[in-house]
Amino acid sequence: MLSNFIDRIKLLFRKDKELYLSLYEIIGFYPHNIELYKTALLHKSIARRNEKGKPVNNERLEFLGDAILDAVVGDIVFQHFPGKREGFLTNTRSKLVQRETLNKLAQEMGINQLILSNGRSSSHNSYMGGNAFEALVGAIYLDRGYNACMRFMKKRILAQMINIDKVAYKEVNFKSKLIEWSQKNRVNMDFKSLEEKKDKNGSPYFTYQVVLEGVEGCTGSGFSKKESQQQASKLTLERLRKEPQFIDEVFAAKANRTKMEEVPVENVPDTEQKPDDFIIVQQPEQHVEENEQKHVTTFKTEVFDDAPPAPKAQKKVSNPAEEEVDGDEFDLSDISMKGKSREDIIAEAEAAAWADA
Repeated sequence: MLSNFIDRIKLLFRKDKELYLSLYEIIGFYPHNIELYKTALLHKSIARRNEKGKPVNNERLEFLGDAILDAVVGDIVFQHFPGKREGFLTNTRSKLVQRETLNKLAQEMGINQLILSNGRSSSHNSYMGGNAFEALVGAIYLDRGYNACMRFMKKRILAQMINIDKVAYKEVNFKSKLIEWSQKNRVNMDFKSLEEKKDKNGSPYFTYQVVLEGVEGCTGSGFSKKESQQQASKLTLERLRKEPQFIDEVFAAKANRTKMEEVPVENVPDTEQKPDDFIIVQQPEQHVEENEQKHVTTFKTEVFDDAPPAPKAQKKVSNPAEEEVDGDEFDLSDISMKGKSREDIIAEAEAAAWADA
């Protein structure tokens, strides 16, 4: 029995021996159908066609592997975090299957060294390794089934290469984090496109810059708008944390903007209809106290005195020359509106003289 198994292994290794050994190191088992794995490692830059003349590359397996990977990782995350809500589970799964993570895994596992390409596409960050990783998962699914994909992700990836708890609680969406910060601080933020071009291989290449309140932040470049904006956001966040003068400049610009917005250009006209100023309103006769400070000038115009109102008394004095002064105060007891004769005045003066004696 054992000898038959060894003979079979030798037969398999006789052709594509190095590929079998390399795949065993990567996925942890020997393939049944090696052709599936060869296709998974064939980049579209290699112009190969099947017997029907159709192009052969790893794009179809990449499509299948992407769907299987979402299902497998979703299953693992669901079981690993039993008390977490849907949003947390979705975010964690996205971090595990995002292109940057798969690119890193492909590089560390040696998948990149097995990819067949024309050699030109590997000169930039084109996600070739991440695409091959997904295609490899698609090949495992067709060759061994869903459970084999689950074992591969659990025992080979999550048990040896990725700490799922660390990934789950690590913030990697720098663009979202910068947007959240700007909204909380009411800072105007924008991404300015600096350059959109194609490299020598025809791949699109983008450069974006973060702008905060008109203050230029950091720039980022990549082979997609999302990648370049993520890079620019990450560098801008780091600069905000490390350079106090930069954040001071941003908030100074914000203060100038809000100040300009708060100052009105002109006063809003009043819509109430006011009475005409030339109409003289007659004062009621009973309001004597309000008019006590008034006197009439030679122009028959009422004028207010600056002095405080005097105590209530009769306004008409019989003879100011005959007023008596006691120290610094006037004696107003003899002031009356009743007319007096000469005889009355002499009699009052004599009575006062006798009283003083």
